[in-house]
Amino acid sequence: MRTRAVFLVIVFALAGFALWQAVRIELLAQSVDGLKNSLAALDAQVAALAQTASTTAASAAELQRREKIVAKSQDQQLQDAVAAVTPAVVSIVESREVPKLQVTYENPFGNDPFFQGFGVQVPVYQQVGTTTENVSAGTGFIVRGSGYIVTNKHVVPDANATYTVLLASGKQLVGTVVWRSPSEDLAVVKIAGSGYDTVPFGDSSALKLGESVFAVGNALGTYNNSVSVGVISGLNRSITANDAQTGQAETLSGVIQTDAAINPGNSGGPLVDLNGDAIGVNVATVQGSQNIGFALPANEVKRALAQLGI
Repeated sequence: MRTRAVFLVIVFALAGFALWQAVRIELLAQSVDGLKNSLAALDAQVAALAQTASTTAASAAELQRREKIVAKSQDQQLQDAVAAVTPAVVSIVESREVPKLQVTYENPFGNDPFFQGFGVQVPVYQQVGTTTENVSAGTGFIVRGSGYIVTNKHVVPDANATYTVLLASGKQLVGTVVWRSPSEDLAVVKIAGSGYDTVPFGDSSALKLGESVFAVGNALGTYNNSVSVGVISGLNRSITANDAQTGQAETLSGVIQTDAAINPGNSGGPLVDLNGDAIGVNVATVQGSQNIGFALPANEVKRALAQLGI
């Protein structure tokens, strides 16, 4: 009986140990599964981070690519605008009848017998007619296919002068001044013919500081269709401009300031945006300064042309 009891105790002990082992194994299996799930989650996070890094790198590369495309597009836009505008920009040369002088040498004492025979002679200038000379040159641009040209009044100031218009093709035509503004530095010249290239007008009221523009003109009266590039530096400026020929001063209000170079001879040429639209008429520069030029707003020109029926 005692042996049987010991045997039962041993059996129960073994059964309990087996059960404990089974429970322990189950717990270990659950722990292993948990670790596997954690590792899988970490792998997923690492993969997501790698994908994010790859996407970020791709985005940076894409941004750089787009910036290059934008820069290239702006250069191309500028070149296209220049190519579209320059055929309609003209040089305007002013010619006047000036005295033709002849030099003779005379005795400064006239016929006084006391001073005869000393051989004293001085030069005396005598007019022997007149000759035509080119006295100034400026710029204009064709705004109507029928031959109407916008320029500055100070480019065509003399009602008695003759004006020759030099087209971009090299052809020369007689220009007739059909209007000079009584209050602004604007004038309109007409040439014979039709079918000319023209420069369209933009909206000068929509201009923004820093906007890219370029000026086209007869720089220094010598270099036809010279192009200078800059930005809008100021709006609605008021300046006092002096005419280099007459010395007269004129106050200009509401003008556009630009750092695009406006050299002598550029007066009357267009200030153009990257769409190829004239947003101003070059009118003045500050003598002794660098990159400070001014243009009359295009909207003023459009109003004047509308009132003239052009």
